[in-house]
Amino acid sequence: MSLDTLFSPESVAVVGASRTEGKFGHTILANLMEGGFQGSIIPINPAVDELLGLPCFPSLTEYGKELDLVVLALPFSQVKAVIEECVKVKVKAVIVTASGFRESGPEGAAREQELTELCHRRDIRMLGPNCLGCINTEIKMNASFAGEMPATGGISVFSQSGALTSVMLDLAADRHLGLAKLINIGNKADITGVDILSYLANDEQTKVIVGYLEDITTGENFVKAAEEASSKKPVIILKSGTTEAGLKAAASHTGFLASADTAYGAVFKRSGVIRADTFEALFDFACILSMQPLPNGDNILIITNAGGPGILAADAVEQAGMKVADLDRHTEALLNVQLPQPVSAASPIDVLGDADPDRYAAAIKVAQEDPAVDSILVILTPQAMSQPAETAKAIAASIDGTKPVVATFMGGSKLLPARNELAAAGLPDYETPERAVAALKGMREYATWKQRPPRTVTRFKVNRRRVERILARRQRTGRLQLGEVKGKDVLGAYGFQVPEGALASSDEEALEIAERIGFPVAMKIVSPDIIHKSDLGGVFLNVANGEAVEDTYDLMTLKIRKKVPNVRIEGVYVERMVAKGLEVIIGMTRDPQFGPMLMFGLGGIFVEVMKDVTFHLAPITEQEAIQMLKSTRSYAMLQGRRGRDGVDIAAIASGLQRISQLTTDFPQILELDINPFIVGNFGAEPVVADARMTLAPLPEEK
Repeated sequence: MSLDTLFSPESVAVVGASRTEGKFGHTILANLMEGGFQGSIIPINPAVDELLGLPCFPSLTEYGKELDLVVLALPFSQVKAVIEECVKVKVKAVIVTASGFRESGPEGAAREQELTELCHRRDIRMLGPNCLGCINTEIKMNASFAGEMPATGGISVFSQSGALTSVMLDLAADRHLGLAKLINIGNKADITGVDILSYLANDEQTKVIVGYLEDITTGENFVKAAEEASSKKPVIILKSGTTEAGLKAAASHTGFLASADTAYGAVFKRSGVIRADTFEALFDFACILSMQPLPNGDNILIITNAGGPGILAADAVEQAGMKVADLDRHTEALLNVQLPQPVSAASPIDVLGDADPDRYAAAIKVAQEDPAVDSILVILTPQAMSQPAETAKAIAASIDGTKPVVATFMGGSKLLPARNELAAAGLPDYETPERAVAALKGMREYATWKQRPPRTVTRFKVNRRRVERILARRQRTGRLQLGEVKGKDVLGAYGFQVPEGALASSDEEALEIAERIGFPVAMKIVSPDIIHKSDLGGVFLNVANGEAVEDTYDLMTLKIRKKVPNVRIEGVYVERMVAKGLEVIIGMTRDPQFGPMLMFGLGGIFVEVMKDVTFHLAPITEQEAIQMLKSTRSYAMLQGRRGRDGVDIAAIASGLQRISQLTTDFPQILELDINPFIVGNFGAEPVVADARMTLAPLPEEK
C-alpha cells in the first residue's frame, strides 16, 4: 500500500493525548497544532473533554469517522487493543511510539510480530514501533515528538535511531538546511528503510535523501530501491553496525579479507549511494548536494588568502584522488590584469592576506569561465584587514551556478555573520579544507555514477550441465570443500584456461602423466584435510625430468604424512607448468543478505600484507570489473611501470565476469578463490594456477 496517508493525511488522531506537558501525548498534539497542520486534529483521551482548545473524544469508536492517520502515544500494553479499534474505524496508517517490543527481548518480539500481522491483514501501514514519528513540512504536519517544525526545504531525512533523528533535526537547523520530510523508522516492523527510499525517490518535494541505518534485512530489495532512488536524486547514508555472518567464511583469501562491513560498501558502490563514514560527513554531503550543481570533472580550483591553507587544500585534493586545476593561459592572463601584483595567478590562486571582497569576486568570475575548472574551493582566513561577511556576500554575488562552489572560512565566532551570509546564499561552508574536499569528492563520485552507461551484463557460453553434476555430487556426499582438481574442473566448464594435468595415485602414474604432458611440470598434494598446500611443503614447481618426478612424489607424500598424522591423501596432481606472468587473485564470498561479492587483488605482499583488495556486488558488467581493478593502489603495476610491460586488463575483467556468472548461476557456491590467476601481456590468455571452492550443505528435509 502507498505511504501517502502517512505523509499526507487529511485527518490525524492522537490516542493518549495528554494535558500534562512533557508527556508524549501532549508533545505530539502540541506539535501538530503549533506546526500549522491544516487537516483535522482529533485528541483521544477518555478522561477529558477538551485538550489545547480541541474537543477530545474517549475513543476512536466514539469519534465515529474514518481516519487517515492515528498516532499512538501509549504504553506497549495498550497498543494492540487500539490497533484492533483502528481496524474497526478503517484507519489507513498508524504511528506506534511505544517501546517494549522487539528491542526488549523475545516477549517483545512476539508482541511486535502479532501487531505487524494484524496491520498486514487489514492493510494498515505502521511506522515503528519504538519510534518518534514523522514530519512533512509541505503540509506543516509534525506528527512526532522530535522537536519544532523545521524550515521547508528539499532534504528528506530518515533514521533507524530515534535519538539520532532528533540530532539530525537540530543539525539541519544549525546548518540552515530546510527539510522536506523527517522519518524515524524505529523497529521497522512494517515500514522499512526500503519502503522509505522507494517513497522518497518519487516524492517531488524531496531533492536529497539522507539516512541513518543500523542494519539492512532485505538485501536484494534494498539494492533495487537504492539504485532507483540514486538514479533520480542523491542518496546519502551513514551505516553503523556490522554483521558477523559475513565473517564466518574464512577458508579462502576472499572470505578472510571480506570484513564485516565489506558488503555494505559494495552495495552502496553498486547502487550509487553516497556513503558517509561519520555523522559529520552525513551533513557535509547533504549541504553540498542540496545547494550546488554536480561537477563535470575532477579538477578543483583553490582560491585562498593564505598560503598554508592553500597547501592543505591541495594536499587534500591529491589524497582524495582528484586534481588541483591547471588554469589555461587565457585565464592566467585575465587574472594578471584584474588582480593586483604580486597576486599568484597560478593554481592555487593566492589573493593575499589583504584581499578585499572585490578581489575574491574577480578571481571567481574569471575562474568560472575556464573549461579546465570543474569545482571551486574558496578559502578565507580572518586577518586584520579581512571583511568576512562582506566577502561572503561578494562570493555569493559572483557565482553563476554553472559549477559547484564551496567555502572554507577558517576561524571561530568572529566568522558567524559570514557563515550566515553563506548559508543564506546556498553556499556550503566547511571549517577545514579537508572537509570541503571530502564533500566535493563525494559529489564527484555521485556525478560519475550518474553518468555511467546502462548496465549490460555479459552472458558467456558455458557448460552449465557439467558444473551442475559436479556440485550436486559433492553436496550429496557432504564433501563441500572443492580443492584444486575439482575446482579447476568447474572453472574450465565456465571458460577459464586450465593447465593440462591429471591426478596421480602413485609415483609411476605421476611419471606417466608428466611424460604425456611434457616437462617441466608442477606437482601438488591433493587432500581434503589440507587447504593451504604450500604451507606444508605440498607444492613443487619446475620438476624437470622423470627421476625428479618420482622422487618428488615419494618425498612429498612422506613429509606430509609426518607433518599431518592421519592425513587423507588422494594423490598428487601433476600439471604442465604455467608460463610466467603477473600473479593476481580473483574470488567470491557470498554475503547472506546481498549475495555474491567479487574480489580482486594482486598476489604476494599486496594481498598478504597490504590487503590491497577491492570488492563488488555480482552480477558485474565489464566496465564495473575494470573499475574494480582501477580502484586498487596497485593498479599501476597492471598498466606497466619502469620498463615493465602491462598485462591484459580486459582479460582479468573477463575472469571476474565469468566468476560473477558462475556464482549467480549456482547459489550453493559460498566461497571461491582463484589464487594465483596468472596474467600475461595483452592477448595472452590468463591461466588458473590454483583454485578452491566451498559449497553450502543440502538443506535438511522437513
